[in-house]
Amino acid sequence: MRLKIGTRGSALAVTQSEWIKNRIVSRHPDISVELVRIRTKGDKIIDSPLSKIGGKGLFVKEIEDALLRKEVDLAVHSIKDVPAELPEGLCLAVFPEREDPRDVFISKEYASLSDLPEGASIGTGSLRRSSQLMHIRPDIHIVQLRGNVDTRLKKLESGAMQAIILAAAGMNRLGLSAEITEHLSTEALMPAIGQGALGLETREDDDRTLEILSFLNHRPTELAVRAERSFLKRLEGGCQVPIAGFGIVEGGNIILKGMVAELDGSRIIRDEIKGPDSEAEELGFALAERLLGAGAARILAGVYGK
Repeated sequence: MRLKIGTRGSALAVTQSEWIKNRIVSRHPDISVELVRIRTKGDKIIDSPLSKIGGKGLFVKEIEDALLRKEVDLAVHSIKDVPAELPEGLCLAVFPEREDPRDVFISKEYASLSDLPEGASIGTGSLRRSSQLMHIRPDIHIVQLRGNVDTRLKKLESGAMQAIILAAAGMNRLGLSAEITEHLSTEALMPAIGQGALGLETREDDDRTLEILSFLNHRPTELAVRAERSFLKRLEGGCQVPIAGFGIVEGGNIILKGMVAELDGSRIIRDEIKGPDSEAEELGFALAERLLGAGAARILAGVYGK
């Protein structure tokens, strides 16, 4: 038996896919697993902010197309790259246990975000991060930063900025934890939807692949991510607006926190909801409704030009 995994070609994407490959082979030694590297639109356009490129699925569409054409059998995605709406015929079937969902502060000169001097430059390509950073530290300067983890670390080394913000999960998976200066709490910087989690996407009718992968699913991660993605879906969120959400499953319940912010960080609307984990998607929808009623609707309308 053969199984083809569709993956982006970045070091992080390949590392994640290799981890899934090794888990599959360990569990099913009779299966031959091959990685198929696919270049996405988001990988090709690296000189523009994601929010300016437009559209959804910048890092997944080409891989999903390959799935639909049956050129690959599954795709390994960072969940935060996957739009709330999936193409017809595809499903997010398996969610391995989540890595650290936090953002991290990395600097060669300063021990923490609070230690940055007034006017310091901090690099990020994320509107979610930049809006929250400007809310916390309106005195610092945000520098647009794109590229893979290695590229961003080299920009920091060059002295082009005093610090950068990255995801803890990516640093951990690449074996770069020693480079982290400070872990930022999810209260200080609320994570992106699904941050730290992987999602395995397959064709809905591919029962063979679904059965092979089922052992990898981590139910608490699945429930938390489904709640977060329901929240995102109701907000019709994309990379043009700062939206964040983070779910925690404990004792049969989900605590889901959500945020929508003005682009300049001048206003942040936050709320949280708690309920039974059997109602994960309903909780995400309900939290989104709360935020919309509290002013998020106006923010979203302004950003999307509605």
